[in-house]
Amino acid sequence: MSASPVLLRRLGIAGVCLVSLALCCGLAWWQWERFSSASGTFQNLGYVLQWPLFGLFPAFMFWRISKLRRRAAEADAQETMAETAVPEVPAPRRRRAPVPPPPEDDELAAYNRYLRELNARDK
Repeated sequence: MSASPVLLRRLGIAGVCLVSLALCCGLAWWQWERFSSASGTFQNLGYVLQWPLFGLFPAFMFWRISKLRRRAAEADAQETMAETAVPEVPAPRRRRAPVPPPPEDDELAAYNRYLRELNARDK
């Protein structure tokens, strides 16, 4: 019996996450050794704290992507259920009388006349 492609993909992702964590923990150990030596600096100590976080990042992204996919599937299911429900009949719309334009401001009218004059001069 063959394994499903989804299971194989998940096992592959889990394997990559474990290899990443092991590699980054090894690098953290190396940086700890460098910090403990006579030439070690606090920068090495900072790397000791950062490398395990870098190693956990692929696992976090796998968890986050699967969570977002689950949410999207739930939203699609709810949307599908909403589409199959009986739609509500909208109330008839009432026609409104056209709204007259607001009276033009005297200052704005003078400015528009000035712009028309400038345009006429350019032509």
